[in-house]
Amino acid sequence: MAEDNQNNQDHSKSSFKDQVLRSLRGEEIGNDDSASSEHNAQNLSHNNEAEYNQVDHVQSHKQEESAPSEEIYSVGSRSAEHHAKQNEQPDFAAKPELEKHQGPKNEESNKRTRKKEDRIVSRIVLIVASVLILVIAIFGFTFYKYVDAGLQPLDKKNSKLVQVHIPEDSSNKKIANILEESKVIKSGLVFNYYAKFKNLTDFQAGYYQMSPDMTLDDIGALLREGGTAEPTQLADGKVTIPEGFDIEKIGEAIEKNTDFKKNQFIELMKDQAFFDSMKEKYPELLASAAEAKDVRYRLEGYLFPATYDYYKESKLEEFVEQMIAKSNSVMEPFIPMVHAKGMTVQQVLTLASLVEKEGVKEEDRKKIAQVFFNRVAANMPLQSDISILYALGEHKELVTYKDLEVDSPYNLYKNTGYGPGPFNSPSEQAINAVLNPAPNNYLYFVADISTGNVYFAETYEEHQEFVDKYVNNTDTEKSE
Repeated sequence: MAEDNQNNQDHSKSSFKDQVLRSLRGEEIGNDDSASSEHNAQNLSHNNEAEYNQVDHVQSHKQEESAPSEEIYSVGSRSAEHHAKQNEQPDFAAKPELEKHQGPKNEESNKRTRKKEDRIVSRIVLIVASVLILVIAIFGFTFYKYVDAGLQPLDKKNSKLVQVHIPEDSSNKKIANILEESKVIKSGLVFNYYAKFKNLTDFQAGYYQMSPDMTLDDIGALLREGGTAEPTQLADGKVTIPEGFDIEKIGEAIEKNTDFKKNQFIELMKDQAFFDSMKEKYPELLASAAEAKDVRYRLEGYLFPATYDYYKESKLEEFVEQMIAKSNSVMEPFIPMVHAKGMTVQQVLTLASLVEKEGVKEEDRKKIAQVFFNRVAANMPLQSDISILYALGEHKELVTYKDLEVDSPYNLYKNTGYGPGPFNSPSEQAINAVLNPAPNNYLYFVADISTGNVYFAETYEEHQEFVDKYVNNTDTEKSE
């Protein structure tokens, strides 16, 4: 019987513990078992009470027989307390109150966690942003260096020429690629965008001779001039004559790039026999130049600015004739317009040489050309600084009032009309501006050196206002 009671007690304890564990896990206890659970709980409570009484009785009996040590008593107390807590019915109603009590602490802890996470995220964002900025800066610097390098000659020390063929209907992009493949430029991409920026859209097909030391400007000018229909013998060098160069500067360019000397070239420019031989070959071009009076060089203005081939076996006369022939081919389509305006080639090239230096933009050049025509019609001197500099034989930035007194037929402050002849070799654009000027009533113009803008005026008073405003040097220097 005692064994049965012990089994019942063990079973009751096990059943109660299972129910408590299931309740803590949130599992529902079936309604059918509620009565049994309540009965088992009551039995368990009763049995526990009997058991605890029995334990107390045993402990009391042991205490009477022998005094236990403090350590044994302590362990027994903790054991009893542990059993009491284990057998005690859990108070589920206290859980919400506990959570309520711990709520503010949890919230504060969450805030600290969020702040820590925010700091971590901010650091990550800062690091990522810094890396991106660094990458962009490196890319930008690298791209700048790439473009800057692409704008420079491929090899400034290599003047060896190569034959380059540009097929018909080649786009700028294709031409750029051909130039890069031919090893005369560093980057086809840069050249393509350079051509677009410069609005160079009239490149011509043909065979060209180019070298790695040529600038993009030189190559662009050469492609606009046109190549040959068939491959030609590779030249020993190239000579580029920029727009606006006079005889003196052309001589310097020739000496620098060929075996010819500047003094040899100057002597040839003064050689009347050579001029006469050229006039026989190009009569329509040089007829008016032959009749000009008081000229310094009869061929001034007739050596067209372009890039020319140089062959060591060629003579200086043959090399110079290339320039005259080029000038003849450029002027030939304009000859009917020259005659229609009642002008001579000498007069057109003279005005064009002034327009070349006085203006940069095409629209400004056309207006300046008309100002010169208006002054000629009013019997006023052209008053161009370019004429004073040529008369002085100097290249200087500023012209003083003393310079205006120079005694020379080229001084167009003292002398009316066009003067003896051209002051430099003008470009085709300047020639076209003279033959197709923009109609206006202006008699004066002044250029702002810092911006390149040109301001036009009909009266001298208005002109002086522009001079004071945009030049501001009227006390010591003269400005056109």
